[in-house]
Amino acid sequence: QVQLVESGGGLVQPGGSLRLSCAATGSIYSIFDMGWYRQAPGKRRELVAIISNGVTNGGNTNYADFVKGRFIISRDNAKNTVYLQMSSLNPEDTAAYFCYGRINRLDYWGQGTQVSVSS
Repeated sequence: QVQLVESGGGLVQPGGSLRLSCAATGSIYSIFDMGWYRQAPGKRRELVAIISNGVTNGGNTNYADFVKGRFIISRDNAKNTVYLQMSSLNPEDTAAYFCYGRINRLDYWGQGTQVSVSS
């Protein structure tokens, strides 16, 4: 059974940084896109960043406008892991962050990791 296991959330002050990690485990024979979404209380889940697998199209990335220049998504295909380096965090970034993966031609989600930005 495929699972996405996230880590790295927590409480940080405005202007601070956090790094999220998400590892895909289980019986995996193909992984295409991996990425991060977030959902704040009372709001819809929204895309943060997504990255292709790099095998067919060079590891293309796509970011939401509200994180461009502050967040960087990357992946280690050998470890089936995707990362999100978050910098210049502000209170509006407070949300549950969910890992996404297109694995074995199916969509999988992590359980979510909380990121809270507050002084």
